[in-house]
Amino acid sequence: MNAYDKTGIDDLPIREELKGKSPYGAPQLDVPVQLNTNENPYPLPEPLVARIAERVAEAARSLNRYPDRDAVELRTELARYLTRTGGHPVAVGNVWAANGSNEVLQQLLQTFGGPGRTAIGFEPSYSMHSLIARGTGTGWISGPRNEDFTIDVGAAEAAIAEHRPDVVFVTSPNNPTGTAVEAAVVERLYEAAQAAKPSLVVVDEAYVEFSHRASLLPLLEGRPHLVVSRTMSKAFGAAGLRLGYLAAHPAVVDAVQLVRLPYHLSAVTQATALAALEHTDTLLGYVEQLKAERDRLVAELRAAGYEVTESDANFVQFGRFPDTQEAWRKILDRGVLVRDNGVPGWLRVTAGTPEENDAFLDAVRELKKEQNA
Repeated sequence: MNAYDKTGIDDLPIREELKGKSPYGAPQLDVPVQLNTNENPYPLPEPLVARIAERVAEAARSLNRYPDRDAVELRTELARYLTRTGGHPVAVGNVWAANGSNEVLQQLLQTFGGPGRTAIGFEPSYSMHSLIARGTGTGWISGPRNEDFTIDVGAAEAAIAEHRPDVVFVTSPNNPTGTAVEAAVVERLYEAAQAAKPSLVVVDEAYVEFSHRASLLPLLEGRPHLVVSRTMSKAFGAAGLRLGYLAAHPAVVDAVQLVRLPYHLSAVTQATALAALEHTDTLLGYVEQLKAERDRLVAELRAAGYEVTESDANFVQFGRFPDTQEAWRKILDRGVLVRDNGVPGWLRVTAGTPEENDAFLDAVRELKKEQNA
């Protein structure tokens, strides 16, 4: 073996802030019940599959040409969906779409963050916020939460005033805890952010369709530095599509186009997303089923003796465990894969089908009996 064969990642001239880090990811294990990645467990209905095939076939006839660079038809339909469900009128000029909400967030940080700039999030929260910040050379600040995982508003305002970040992340419902954020909290954080810098405030609503609370979209009115980020991965059951989008002032939409790659959304992606939007009512019907299953999980976990964080998402955080990794392994040994997000004492389970949830509940009841023996 020569020296070249021995080269590892630590031998490469990568940026200092990336050295020793691990990529984002959840275990992909072949087990009977997989409830660890917050996927919608219901396959797309056959009429939608057929419509996707029709739209993709139509798009395929012109794959020799670049796709619509601005995705105008798709953004128009996304604006119509947001207007209908979000409680606030949204026009095509307010919407931008990209390959998953992660690319949306990346584009925002490329535009408003970057070297010499900082972003703040209130942790525990979606770990990709800090990872994307690192990837774009944006400094990361971990803000405080209360014991019940709600945002400590006073402490958050103080942190914003002290650090004067360029980007503020608010996740509602929050991942991995499931907690939603009240509009009044976002209003206070927005005012604090404008007084400090001013800076961009990004509300990540990846799971909002599962929430008991209304979307925070109406807060966009009169707040040009506020962004609401969404995804089609969860409520639309389209995790494999990779389509995310944002709603914001048209000036923000113009700004992110300064960093987007040319023709970043393929014609096939746009066609598939448009087909899914044609079946919104059917797909949101599945959301109602999952909300009921989520609430059942909360009730059954509490009845079994677990602590459970209030959830407005399609997942539930439960505990507490003296050894989180050991508990995760014992549930896995019973054929059910849940998520260890690194929150000490807590695990997270995605709401699955009734049968999947039954298997999970059986596993955690057995675990509780073992712990109490």
